[in-house]
Parts: sequence; structure tokens; C-alpha cells
Amino acid sequence: MSLGFVEYPAQGEHKATVIWLHGLGDSGEGFAPVAPQLAIPKELGVRFVFPHAPVQPVTINGGMAMRSWYDIKSMDLDKRADEQGVRESAAKVAELIDQEIAKGIPASKIILAGFSQGGVVSLHLAPRLDYKLAGVMALSTYVCAPDKLADEAKQQALNIFMAHGRMDDVVPHSAGRQAFDVLSANNMEVSWQDYPMAHQVCGEELMAIRAWLIARLS
Repeated sequence: MSLGFVEYPAQGEHKATVIWLHGLGDSGEGFAPVAPQLAIPKELGVRFVFPHAPVQPVTINGGMAMRSWYDIKSMDLDKRADEQGVRESAAKVAELIDQEIAKGIPASKIILAGFSQGGVVSLHLAPRLDYKLAGVMALSTYVCAPDKLADEAKQQALNIFMAHGRMDDVVPHSAGRQAFDVLSANNMEVSWQDYPMAHQVCGEELMAIRAWLIARLS
């Protein structure tokens, strides 16, 4: 079944798309208010798509069903991401990207973004695609199956914007740095930003995101 989503349409002719994945227990509505706040210049024609993760049981939350891109069986970082679930969600997100390409939006004008769990899926999918995206925005997140990236990556020099809170008690700052190191070692063009915040997004970070999006989509 394809993913449902909410969208913020391009403010003019549709020329580029940002697909932005939310975190555990959230929905596409969670980040949707950010799109108008970013005030991307109208002439760039950026459409924002905020998909909803499937509802499924999450082991660490007592098996309660909630929107989740994959199951979390343990808080230990090396076991946290259920790899099969990450791959299944990545395949569904790839369908959304293919739909944009079918509308005439080139891969070079598509950004894949994600916060926390959504970032894990984004970092997993983008390097493994047959085509190179304009970039990946990975916020307060980590990597799944880092040892498999070298064998499975089809892209190099993929532009990746990473940001993390220094006081993050959900995804430790060190996990974000580990992801940065793995991606850099696999020849990705990764930038790193961190902020005095917890597991969240702050105003200063949104300004950096805005500047990066404009640069990548201009």
C-alpha cells in the first residue's frame, strides 16, 4: 500500500520537491507547518511532501501500535533499527520519489529529508538509489546497518546536511557523529551542524536548513 501524505504545494510552477519523513509516533502533519516558515523563494517552485509512516506495534513501547517507520526492539544503538523494517519503509518512500520523477521533476531537484526515524530511512535509501538526489537532510538521527553501506551504495559524493542537538537524550549526539563518520568514509559530501538543544528542531537550525535547501535547489 502506498504512503499517505500531507503536502505544501509549490508557490508557483512546480520545479522541485522536498520529501520530509517524521519521527516515531508523529505524522506528516508534525513537520508540515515548517514548510511556509522556511519561506523558500517562490521562483524555486518547491513542493513539500510529508508522508505518514505506517501504524505498527513498537516493541520498546510495550507493543503499542503507532506511526513508525520500523520497529525498535532495543534502545542499544547497534540493535535499535529493525533493518527489515527500514528496508520496507525505504521501498515505500522510493515509490514517492518515483512519482515525482514521473511528473517531470528530475532527481537532481528532489531532496529527501528526515527527522530521527525518518532520518534513518532517508540515510539508508538515498545512497542506494539508482539515481542521485539533490541532497539528503538528516536531522537528529543515526545510520542503520553501517557495515553494509560500502557494498550497497550506488551513489558517491551525495550531498548530506546533518544536524543534531548536543543535549539529545533520545538519539545521542555521538550516534549522529558516528553516522557522519560512516557516511564520510563512504565518500559522501556531509556537512555537520549541532545546536544546544534536545531531540528537536530549533530556529537557528531552520535558518541553516533554509540556506542549504536554497543552495541545493537553485
